[in-house]
Amino acid sequence: MKLAVVGGGSTYTPELVDGFARLRDELPVTEIALIDPNGRRLEPVAGMARRMLAHAGHPGRVTATSSVEEGVAGAQAVLVQLRVGGQAAREVDETLPPRCGCVGQETTGAGGLAKALRTVPVVLEIADVVRRNAPEAWIVDFTNPVGIVTRALLDAGHRAIGLCNVAIGFQRRFAGLLGVPPSRVSLGHVGLNHLTWERSVHLDGRDVLPSLLATHGREIADAVGLRPELVRRLGAVPSYYLRYFYAHDAVVEEQRSKPPRAAEVAAMEAELLQLYADPSLVTKPELLAERGGAYYSEAAVALIASLLGDRGDVQVVNVRNDGTLPFLDADAVIEVPAAVSAAGARPLPVEPVEPLYAGLIGHVSAYETLALEAARHGGADRVRDALLAHPLVGQDAVAEELTGLLLEANRSFLPWTVRP
Repeated sequence: MKLAVVGGGSTYTPELVDGFARLRDELPVTEIALIDPNGRRLEPVAGMARRMLAHAGHPGRVTATSSVEEGVAGAQAVLVQLRVGGQAAREVDETLPPRCGCVGQETTGAGGLAKALRTVPVVLEIADVVRRNAPEAWIVDFTNPVGIVTRALLDAGHRAIGLCNVAIGFQRRFAGLLGVPPSRVSLGHVGLNHLTWERSVHLDGRDVLPSLLATHGREIADAVGLRPELVRRLGAVPSYYLRYFYAHDAVVEEQRSKPPRAAEVAAMEAELLQLYADPSLVTKPELLAERGGAYYSEAAVALIASLLGDRGDVQVVNVRNDGTLPFLDADAVIEVPAAVSAAGARPLPVEPVEPLYAGLIGHVSAYETLALEAARHGGADRVRDALLAHPLVGQDAVAEELTGLLLEANRSFLPWTVRP
């Protein structure tokens, strides 16, 4: 079984390889093809991956190439984990919106739109290469903004599913609080990528969320950056991305007073690449846990194993709405539990969503439709409309100013902004 990783030079990759090594019985990989145009990153990451597999006694081999065609040829699954523009572009996404009084975040709000504009065309080009060289392969998208990128792939007819680690992170956290194996815990997870709520936590089929909130409410609220009173009143656990909505002004004030996360991550990545270049290092370093992406490998292995093994088990993924949330368009991409098999992911029925959540989901889903139009077709007017539709922007003057700033900052990534 060959798997390809586009963006294989990412410092995330050893986390993924660690999962392949530990879960070899679940997903018997024979080749991992790492694909990245940046040889200075790809070389140490590929070397680290080879040592990790060898240390674990895994028989699979790791190949490395800058060619997407070569890397994906014959693959059964292709994982896409790109960051177009690197941490430098991310720093712009995080620092530019607060100048206009808006949250600066790489996947949410104006920063998320900028990332979508840069990313969607690149991912669609890669997906076309996959279609030509590995037509039966599943594309697993871990590239943010996952919901928008996954919809772009599905709209273009690709065999694609979006994946995020928020749900598996909550599952692991709740299992730890309950003192049980994660396999006994399932979630009533609903919403859009990075806009979700846990409305139930089932332990062996019984909802224990009320008792979790009663016993660990403050700890859970602290973990998502919100007031315990709010979480208690909701009776649900919002993802930590909801803090950008529920505590918008406080977040903007914080962001204006401290260095962006991108600068911290860039320094961390430089250190990780140095560690990966050490021939004596054979297991993932502790520093990788601070990089983010916790449990990414477990989620990826489980999803690919179900797609290729036709297991029919339930996992939280990004998938077509197709009537699951009746207040959204059928073509919208939602993040919910789904039965995963060789045919793809089929979302399970969802209990009616309360207006408090449905209103925000509908609002952001409408923005995502406009954001995808802007990413596909370009045009300052489309960018401005998407910003105006986003609840974290939503004001004409702010949308106008942000449009000019975002397009100027991302001009080198957006050919349509260059006038002949």
